[in-house]
Amino acid sequence: MGDFTKGVNLASLPKPIMRGIENHRFVDKFTDNHPEVRALKPLLSDKRRRFYAIISDVVFDHFLVNHWQQFSAQSFTQFSQYSYRQLELSVDLMPEKMRYMVERMIAQDWLSSYADIANTGRAIDSISKRIRFDNHLAGAIVEVEQHYRQYEQVFLTFFPQLVIQVKKQNIEL
Repeated sequence: MGDFTKGVNLASLPKPIMRGIENHRFVDKFTDNHPEVRALKPLLSDKRRRFYAIISDVVFDHFLVNHWQQFSAQSFTQFSQYSYRQLELSVDLMPEKMRYMVERMIAQDWLSSYADIANTGRAIDSISKRIRFDNHLAGAIVEVEQHYRQYEQVFLTFFPQLVIQVKKQNIEL
């Protein structure tokens, strides 16, 4: 819900959702400011560098799915089904745009689809359509694929650090 808070009275939300939003914001800020993640920016063309944080975020979802077993004892299938169920149970608390997106996410199993780099590219292309100004985000996956191993190595170095920092924040979900 962290991406859908514009116009939402945050004080009216249940505490667990508020903590989830705080966690989402912390993760975004930590990721965007991490030196190794920032070092990926020059790998992108001039027209796409502005969007390196969005691109990295989505591409890291791809690597998380593909390296899930390194970070969780729970299977990815169990995690995704649990996550979808929690979203379904909370749909009444969501802004309308989020409800529509969540319905599509569950029906199309977006979480599992990130395992395929082509689907990850389609997710980036879809984000480009939602940005309200002219952008060159669409097609960025071609540039990522040229540096695939570098993105993967940054993820494998960065993500364990992120997990530690989230635990230090003690934001209970």
